[in-house]
Formats: sequence, C-alpha cells, structure tokens
Amino acid sequence: MAKAEQHVTQEPLTGQRLPLWTAASAVEATGGQSLESWLAHHVSIDSRTIQPGDLFIALRGENFDGHAFVKDALAAGAAAVMVAVSPSGLSETAPILTVKDTMRGLVDLAAAARQRMAGHVVAVTGSVGKTGTKEMLRQALSGQGVTHATEGNLNNHIGLPLTLARMPSDTAYAILEMGMSHAGEIDPLSRLARPDVAIITAIEAVHSEFFDGIEGIADAKAEIFAGLKRDGTAIINADSRQFTRLEKTAKDHAIETILGFGQAQKAEIRLLSCDMAMDHSMVTADILGKTMRYRLNLPGLHQALNSLAVLGAVSCVGGDVQEAAEALAQLYPLKGRGRISQGHLSDGDAIILLDESYNASPAAMKAAFAQLARMQPQGEGRRIAVLGDMLELGPGADAMHADLWPSLEETGVTQVFTVGKHMESLYDIVPVAYQGGHSAQVEEMLPLLQEKLGPNDVVLVKGSFGTRMGRLVEALSQDV
Repeated sequence: MAKAEQHVTQEPLTGQRLPLWTAASAVEATGGQSLESWLAHHVSIDSRTIQPGDLFIALRGENFDGHAFVKDALAAGAAAVMVAVSPSGLSETAPILTVKDTMRGLVDLAAAARQRMAGHVVAVTGSVGKTGTKEMLRQALSGQGVTHATEGNLNNHIGLPLTLARMPSDTAYAILEMGMSHAGEIDPLSRLARPDVAIITAIEAVHSEFFDGIEGIADAKAEIFAGLKRDGTAIINADSRQFTRLEKTAKDHAIETILGFGQAQKAEIRLLSCDMAMDHSMVTADILGKTMRYRLNLPGLHQALNSLAVLGAVSCVGGDVQEAAEALAQLYPLKGRGRISQGHLSDGDAIILLDESYNASPAAMKAAFAQLARMQPQGEGRRIAVLGDMLELGPGADAMHADLWPSLEETGVTQVFTVGKHMESLYDIVPVAYQGGHSAQVEEMLPLLQEKLGPNDVVLVKGSFGTRMGRLVEALSQDV
C-alpha cells in the first residue's frame, strides 16, 4: 500500500481537493483488504448514480443486494468497490476492498472520518423542523469554513454513516440530521457522530403509531445526548412541554451546558419579537445576551424559533453569530417545505402554490395553516387547502385529522380538498359550503382541482410524503 499512501501526502492540483479515501486509508479504517491502489473522491451506495471516482459500497438489505450491481458500478467509473464477497467475472486487477460485512464497513469509514475531522459537529433532531434547522445551519456556517451537511433525508442508520463517510477531512463544521421512527434508533447515530452541539427542535405527535405517548417520543429524541461530548452543549426547545424531561436526560448524561431556546422567559436564546409577512419574517432575538435583528426568508413562527437554535449553535462552536444571521437572509424554502411558486391551470390561469408536500403532522399542519392565513390572494383569488393523510399516527389518526378543522377555519379558507382515508374524517366535518372534494388517491384529485380552482387562488398542498401530494404540485407547476 506504499503507493496509495503516497497519494495522501501529495498536494492537490489547483482547484482540486484531496481524495476522501485511498486504498490504504480505507483498509486501515475497515480492517479490510485491497490488493490495488486507488483514490476515491466520493462514496455511493447506489450504482445508478455512480460518478467516476466514487467508492461504491455494496450494501445488503432485505429486498436487495448491492453485490449484484458491482460490475455496473465499475463500468460507470467507480474508483473502487467495497464488497463482502467478490462477484465472479471481475478482472484480477479490479479495485476491490473486501470486508467481512459491508454495512459494518460503511460504519467503520464513518467512524474514521469523524476521528480524523478536527472541526465541530452539530447534530439536529426533533419531531418537526429538523431538516429546516439543518439547512439554516448549513447556510449560517458555510461562509465561515468548510461545511458538510446531511443531504436530503439521509438521516437514518444508513444515511448518517454515509454522510460521515463522505465528509472531507478538512471539514470545519459538520451538520448532521438524525431521524427515527422507533426507540433506540438515534442512540447509535449519536455515538457514531459524537456531536459538540445537539439540538432538539420540538416534540410532537409524529410516528406516534410506534409509541405509547408523547413522553416516549421525547425519550427517543433525547437519545441524541448519548454521544454528545460531556463538555458539549444541549440546545432544547424551551417552549416544549417536554423540556424538563429532555433537560433531565441531558443532565443524566452529564452534559455540562444545557440551553433553552424559544419564547419562554427562561430561555437563554429567546425570541423577543417576530414581524411575519407572507414570504419572510423579521426576527428580534436575545442570542445568549446579545440582542439581534435579522431577516429570515423562511416564513412562519416555527422557522423563526428554530433560527434561534441555529444562532445559539453557531455561538457554541465559536462562529461569528452576526455573520451567520446575515447569511440566513440568503436562504429560501426547499421544495416541499414551504416553497411559494406560480402554478397554472389547464385554461392558462395562474395560481399561487404553497408547497408543503414533503411531510405532515398535526403541528406541521397548523403551522402551514398559519402561513396560508398570511397569504393575501389577489383579485378574486381565494385561499384553498389541499390536504393529504398524515401517516403513522396510530389508532387516534382519524380524530387527529378531524381536529384540524378549527385551525383551518381560522385561516379564512374558502374551499377544502382532501386525499386519503384519514383525511375523510376531516372532510366529513367541514361545512358543505367549504367542501371542494375528496378522493381516495392523489391521482383522482388533479382533475377536480383543474375544474374547481380559479385565477389567483392561493393553494396550500400538504400531506405526508407517502401520500404523494408532491405530484399535485408538480402537475400544477407545469407550463400550459
């Protein structure tokens, strides 16, 4: 492996970065074997997206085996492949890293990447708001050093190790999102990530199908403290009814610094005021004793509150809080997470879309309703809600859907359209004058919307990812 080690110490060409992994460093991390020298600049577990220079890891699952796609990965230009068993028919000089178990190998790469990284790690979890908070942290810190963050929803037992395995060694700030649907899932992620700061955004009835109560959800989220460094910082939503329970868990883990954020008087990171408009908010806050005012282009009180946790975390990792606050003004909502855009009806009339189609829970629904209420339709336009099922809510799901009506009515909504068996419980109690239509499947809803929507309507589209409400947004966004 002498040749491979030589590549590690070479200076990169202008505009190029050092490789993530060499054969030698990967062998050292995993305890595997590689007979050839190679350099990898990225790590992938999907042969369909392989780019030249990637290290392809052949993971095995219940319904797939990545070993079946090793040849495809190499043909696409993979720098090397990590396997437990070498597929037949490969060249004797093929760049292969052989390990006992490829999932274990991925975790070993992640642990090694974390070990060699001298920067700071901020971990984020919560029932709602964790992805938005992660993106705010990415934006806030990117101008202050090399920043590496979770992409998309790679926040589980595969996604988080993959994110770490992709982390450059010169990373100054790593922002890691941690998700779960069952107890015991975040604990190993936190121990692998060893964060310097851990944020819990909010505790709500999400994935409640798998828990006896909200306390169980809080305990599962508090697993993020398992790997938090003892001299690190826990940042917890001080407005949450579960704050005391979360605080106790942090103390049980001997965490030295515990900070609250929110509107509560006890919060060390406190919202003083929030002037909310349709597409932005002006936030005034006390950030650990410093009063700041900044613009946030992620509208909604929940976004403003989570921005407090972001700036608190920036302070805790030694970043420039003022610079971070100014950077937040350059961040805009992601697809499916509050993006506002123009849509089109089949006759060419324009509508305004509020795309909240990525996920849903009772709390997230009410936050979206509040945003809909702030949007002012032009001309004869109306406020319209198109709502899909909230999933994984357990036996009380129908009641939770029906309970949405009082909050929805307060928005000034004109018509309500619903999709899915649980949303029918809401539709049944909506007064007839407000009923736009109900369908069992999202595909059946589009013709109804094309028929009943009118010019300048402001249309909220929201539902759990599994209801595929995003298809409505895509269809309505297409040019006529």
